[in-house]
Amino acid sequence: MDYFAHETAVVDEPCEIGKGTRIWHFSHIMKNCKIGRNCNIGQNVVISPDVVLGNKVKVQNNVSIYTGVVCEDEVFLGPSMVFTNIANPRSAIIRKNLYERTRVKKGASIGANATIVCGHDIGEYAFIGAGAVVTKDVKPYALIVGNPSRQIGWMSEYGHRLNFDETGIAVCPESGEKYELHDESVTKINQ
Repeated sequence: MDYFAHETAVVDEPCEIGKGTRIWHFSHIMKNCKIGRNCNIGQNVVISPDVVLGNKVKVQNNVSIYTGVVCEDEVFLGPSMVFTNIANPRSAIIRKNLYERTRVKKGASIGANATIVCGHDIGEYAFIGAGAVVTKDVKPYALIVGNPSRQIGWMSEYGHRLNFDETGIAVCPESGEKYELHDESVTKINQ
């Protein structure tokens, strides 16, 4: 094995787990999922069949990632955050053929106890605040909070809030990278 799985973890076959990935106590990796390189899967995590996680994804404790979820590289999933995969669940009605796709794009962070309602895309480097309930698509670099969630600003790739000047330019205080605001979207200016 090129990955580490704690002795209490359950890893069903077949599945694909990348080199350097660590799977911690009491976690369950179900069949046919694909986990990239250098991921960290915290304690008491369930990864359902056919889930895809990119490289360097960090999954904190007590997260369930259900079929239909795709997380691209460098996604952060905070403690006890929740995904759904059926829009109208009922215990007595089997709807496995109605699972909806949720895509979390590169570098996005989802805070502790947030809920992501299925069928939506979370844009690159978006930042979902703790406890937010996301019920629609999230733009790249957007800062989202509340229930139901709403956008209150923009974030840099380094995780700093961006403050735009009158020309629509913001500089990340840590990295010095520049961002441009236009038409209610943000792009990173190549340096």
